[in-house]
Amino acid sequence: MNDTTEMQANVLHYIHDPLCGWCYGAAPLVAAARKVLPVQAHGGGMMAGRNRRQLDAGLRNYVMPHDRRIAQMTGQVFGEPYFNGLLTDTSAVFDSAPPIAAVLAMQALKGNDAGLDMLAAIQRAHYQDGLRVSDAGTLAALAQQLGVDADAFAQAMRKVEKEELDRHIEASRELLNHVGGRGFPTFVLQRGDTLEVLDTGMWLGRPDEWAQFLRQETSGNVSADGHSSVAQCDIDGGNCS
Repeated sequence: MNDTTEMQANVLHYIHDPLCGWCYGAAPLVAAARKVLPVQAHGGGMMAGRNRRQLDAGLRNYVMPHDRRIAQMTGQVFGEPYFNGLLTDTSAVFDSAPPIAAVLAMQALKGNDAGLDMLAAIQRAHYQDGLRVSDAGTLAALAQQLGVDADAFAQAMRKVEKEELDRHIEASRELLNHVGGRGFPTFVLQRGDTLEVLDTGMWLGRPDEWAQFLRQETSGNVSADGHSSVAQCDIDGGNCS
């Protein structure tokens, strides 16, 4: 195991990508889980590096049906500024690396919970407000809204991008492979030195019941079964189903 999967009792590992629609659909599950046990986010870089994408009609036509299905299944809101603003802006670039770096920068500045808060803010900014969350200015504004000084955030971002980001993405993918995960999102419950992929498909749109399930799991009263059946995006963004 690597430093992103440090062994401790009862942790929910959340392998995700900020630009994965199904991860946005699962955001209420993350919020509910945080009330039950520690949640550790692992950004997988679905659209980072060679997989970053300039927005065009093909990408728009690909993601919109999936987004509408996610909204129907989860109740998550996809705003008009996203559907009829961002997704029509062919100058926009979808790049997972900067938002992942922003989450790590917030973690470095204010702790794990602040990183999770930043991830949630990024998802809302992207899918509800139609903002370019791969742009430094957008990320800096979100950090300020969360109470972080702009200069401190910019310095933390530079440090993360130089020293940590590539290693974090690689480690996240290694963890996904280690547990036999198939894409984003993947939720892995750690109990002691045991890692188990949870079936989250049945809990989409049911965060309160998901939280109760996690309480039972971490008390040892129920045994989780099998790999996640939730619809996912693959690790390089080539297929979402």
